[in-house]
Amino acid sequence: MITSLSHAALYVLDQEEALKFYRDKLGFEVRKDASMDNGFRWLTVGPKTQPKLEIILMGLKESPMFPAERVAQLRKLVQSGAICGGVLEVDDCHKTYEELKAKGVEFLSPPKEQFYGIECVLKDDSGNWFSMCQPK
Repeated sequence: MITSLSHAALYVLDQEEALKFYRDKLGFEVRKDASMDNGFRWLTVGPKTQPKLEIILMGLKESPMFPAERVAQLRKLVQSGAICGGVLEVDDCHKTYEELKAKGVEFLSPPKEQFYGIECVLKDDSGNWFSMCQPK
């Protein structure tokens, strides 16, 4: 029986820049940051209120699992904004929107009343987008 989702992967163009975005702008905690002998970096972050969730900031580098052609395809998809990273829940969408905007976070849409709550859409520094929602 599956009991939870512990890790979710998010492809990023530059792990160091992604770390700065998620830690310094969104306020996520660094969960793991370790490099292997082959240069692979295991970097995970997560919201302070969800200590068991780790978001893997997966760098797009050529490796035996990711040949150059696949890396190029993924890089193009991420940069084009084709990848949704998920939904970030907040207590106050308008307030969080203003706070994040002041930190330089790019928004694709401002807060708007929807049938499910108040939502806006933000973009990370790689091009991944997230719905940021204050549920009803």
